[in-house]
Amino acid sequence: MVQELYKQKRSLELKWQLEYEQEGKYTLDMVKIDNAIKDTINEIKAEERKIADRENAIVNSAPQVSVAT
Repeated sequence: MVQELYKQKRSLELKWQLEYEQEGKYTLDMVKIDNAIKDTINEIKAEERKIADRENAIVNSAPQVSVAT
């Protein structure tokens, strides 16, 4: 899922660059693309946060052993 989001972000960035090269100025379509990029970045952060939370839950759930002497 995260890799797909990174691909989507890169695709949007290339679309933005192409638009800029064609128009030579910042357009309304580029604003829409910028917003889509920001939304994708937020989705990436949320997915990565979920993965980190799962990993932390696994690490924290490991049994703790103490040796009484």
